[in-house]
Amino acid sequence: MKLNNKNIWSSVMIVLIIAFDQLTKYFAKSALYPDRAKDFIKGFIEFRYAENTGVAFSMFSGGRWFFIALTVIVTIGVLVYMFKKAQQNLWLYWTLSVLAAGAIGNLIDRIYLGYVIDFINPTFINFAVFNIADCAVTLGAISLVAYLVFDMLKNNDKKEQENE
Repeated sequence: MKLNNKNIWSSVMIVLIIAFDQLTKYFAKSALYPDRAKDFIKGFIEFRYAENTGVAFSMFSGGRWFFIALTVIVTIGVLVYMFKKAQQNLWLYWTLSVLAAGAIGNLIDRIYLGYVIDFINPTFINFAVFNIADCAVTLGAISLVAYLVFDMLKNNDKKEQENE
């Protein structure tokens, strides 16, 4: 892997997302633990401390070591692919960076705490409490799906033009 501006800025972005995630979780625990809530936007979003031992929506609670191992394996794969192959496409490169940052943010909690700290609670809808790392993973996943769809459509257009 050669060191270039893309790698440097991508690494900086990953570190900043992880730092923001960990900092907000620290403040959430300091201000909201064990069961306080504070309105952020009244009737829309509140901050409420929650400990998530599972994955999305607290599914599969109790699988701490399995989730740690799975996250490590997938994140290493994403980072290796990102730094070795994805640099030709900036959209894919940044998408994988955001995904990796979110995964690492929650991985830190799982390793050191045994659970993930969640604190963003949308009150306008019955939904799970989540955190900044979850936002990064979700936005990264949406961006990855969009990239794959556009790439597939682009490749289909190329094949059709070649067949004409």
